[in-house]
Amino acid sequence: MKKTLLLLSLTSSLMFASTGADLTKNNCASCHMLTTPTPDMIPTMKAPAMDAIMFHINLVMQDKKEIKDFILDYVQYPKASKTVCESNKVQGFGVMPSLKGKVSEKDLAIIADHMMANFPTPEFVAMIKEVQKNDKINALQDSPFLINQENLPHFTGLLVKNWDKAGLGLTDEQKEKLLVVRKETKKGVGKLKIQIDTLESEVIDAMIDREAPSTVASQVDEIAKLKAEVTKIHLKCIANTTAILSDEQIEFLLPFWE
Repeated sequence: MKKTLLLLSLTSSLMFASTGADLTKNNCASCHMLTTPTPDMIPTMKAPAMDAIMFHINLVMQDKKEIKDFILDYVQYPKASKTVCESNKVQGFGVMPSLKGKVSEKDLAIIADHMMANFPTPEFVAMIKEVQKNDKINALQDSPFLINQENLPHFTGLLVKNWDKAGLGLTDEQKEKLLVVRKETKKGVGKLKIQIDTLESEVIDAMIDREAPSTVASQVDEIAKLKAEVTKIHLKCIANTTAILSDEQIEFLLPFWE
């Protein structure tokens, strides 16, 4: 009798363990990819991969109950301002349809547990880190700034990615002011960057042609001067942006501050 009960218990446990995967596949896989995507797949996806969803959730939440409550609330009452994904991605994919009344709360809780336990996969995290590393290298190569460290981010770009998030809570007045800062910054940096790129090309060509460094000394001095100017614009942008934001809003952005 005891052996029979034990066998039944084990069978029930195995059935429960597979239920999360089955429910997730049946209710989520039509939109959300459940395997690890390659970078070339991402632009053609109907919705973010499940790996990406949990990756972004884990960036802003650590408490398991908070994460589960967030998932249960969002899938039943989806709204752009609630999302943890980047605002430009939400605009591209759109907001998911509500699952309220279509999937029971009990099953949604099982799906949430499965998501938390299985996503993001280590392979996806490794891929994202590699992409971010390459992005940083490319940004450094293409940067006109003298200071290129993570603690001095492209702040208005960071805000655009989190623009509509309720957790950030930007007011219309703040958005108006921030857009002015972004416009002025991009205009100032863009104008100087064209000059810097032109001068750097001249220096590179001179070195390829095996000319003496003295022949491009004036270009090097001008590049240094222009990069100092554009760095001052960058610092001014950060100062003006943080002056518009509250301490709480800056704290919200800290996990993305790279």
